[in-house]
Amino acid sequence: MTTEQVWWGAAGAVALVALVLSALALGRARRAEARAAALAVRVAVLESPVSAAPQPAVDDAPATFVITGMGVDEAPVAEVPVARPLDGRLFADVVARESVVLAASWTHGLRRALSPASRNRIRFEVRQETRRATRQRRAETKQALREFRARERAGLGRDVRRDVGEDVA
Repeated sequence: MTTEQVWWGAAGAVALVALVLSALALGRARRAEARAAALAVRVAVLESPVSAAPQPAVDDAPATFVITGMGVDEAPVAEVPVARPLDGRLFADVVARESVVLAASWTHGLRRALSPASRNRIRFEVRQETRRATRQRRAETKQALREFRARERAGLGRDVRRDVGEDVA
């Protein structure tokens, strides 16, 4: 391959890249123009003068539900939804989709729970709770020993054989 062929190949590659980039830019420009036109229509609708609100039609029949109706014993009738039968393919599709969504949510939850940041946070909190429990146990043991020794000092004047059945803790 000669240097002239290499130059022609490089020029062709640059031209191809330029063509692709110009096509992408043209597509983006068309989408931007379409969005601008849609926004202009929305702005025009929002800025248009508001006509007077239509007058509600007056019926001789009373309203079906009035919040301030005191003493009216009529309860609104709730409509019962009608169940439509599903064919086998639609049922299988619904079940498969729900199963996929459930599996995806479980997978996401497990990945998040087992992430290094979550494990480090859990390890830190467990270590903190263990230290707190150890300090609490140590404090309770010291308090129990203080009370035991105080009872011992107070009971020196009594007969030791009489206090054998006493529970210290």
